[in-house]
Amino acid sequence: MHLVLFQPEIPQNVGTLIRFGACMGVPLDIIEPCGFLFTDKRLKRSGMDYEEIANVQRFVSWQSFCDTRKEGRRVAVMPGTSQSYLDFSFSPSDLLIMGQESVGFPSHIVKECHEAVSIPMVPGRRSLNLAIAAAIVTTEALRQTHQLLGVPYVP
Repeated sequence: MHLVLFQPEIPQNVGTLIRFGACMGVPLDIIEPCGFLFTDKRLKRSGMDYEEIANVQRFVSWQSFCDTRKEGRRVAVMPGTSQSYLDFSFSPSDLLIMGQESVGFPSHIVKECHEAVSIPMVPGRRSLNLAIAAAIVTTEALRQTHQLLGVPYVP
């Protein structure tokens, strides 16, 4: 399973998810361009020293990502879909893709994803913070696929 960030804009979110990925054993793929430089002090501060031990791969474009990650289902995580992440059956090789903080995904990217899921929220709310949403969905996907570290499998 991989957590994927499509053209992230906020360095603190990326740093937080680098730390999350390192702690949870989940590779993080970042599809560029990003809205910041990877030398940004806010990225370093939120990622702390986890950047050194995290499994992070950067891709220059969506096409480069798709050409490299041919295996696994592309699952878009986005508000407004009818499929709740709680009712979705995740697979161990899923690619959980988060859109940009400000605009989400372009329509052509959503069309190239195999599935789309959302997090149920109070009506009238737009969205959650990217890092929080990614952590919620990724943790459930890991739990369902018995990859959540330290949690015994009970059939």
